[in-house]
Amino acid sequence: MTNGNGSPAEAAPAPQLNVLAQYTKDLSFENPNAPASLGPQAQQPAINIQINVSANNVGENEYEVILVIEGKAENAGKLMFGFDLSYAGVFRILNAPKDSLHPLVMIECPRLLFPFAREIIARSIRDGGFPPLMLDPVDFVSLYRQNLERQAAAAQAASGKPS
Repeated sequence: MTNGNGSPAEAAPAPQLNVLAQYTKDLSFENPNAPASLGPQAQQPAINIQINVSANNVGENEYEVILVIEGKAENAGKLMFGFDLSYAGVFRILNAPKDSLHPLVMIECPRLLFPFAREIIARSIRDGGFPPLMLDPVDFVSLYRQNLERQAAAAQAASGKPS
């Protein structure tokens, strides 16, 4: 294949994703009922986890992606522990097709951040006197799709048009 003047056509540059920085933006751990909550419990605590992803453009081709993980463990209506972590990274994305940029930022970037956030949470809970909580892997594709559906429903509700 040539570019019309007999020279080989130049291949499009391959997409690149670089991690420029990773950091804890905010970390909170509560153990409000210690030491009573640290003793043996009659039943397993109910654990509730919420995960959200947001992103900001911080420069040309650079994005700050923030992974927010909140959770709490309750037993018999009493809070055993609670945590809130905002873990972020700055990513440089080059040569990505425009239609792939948003999914790349909102799926692939948090997928790269998650193992580090998981370790911070496990360590914080362990340091709070509990066994470490090892979060299950997160399906960021499903989370992305749920957020798109929620945004579409909110936009439709705002426009006042029935579906």
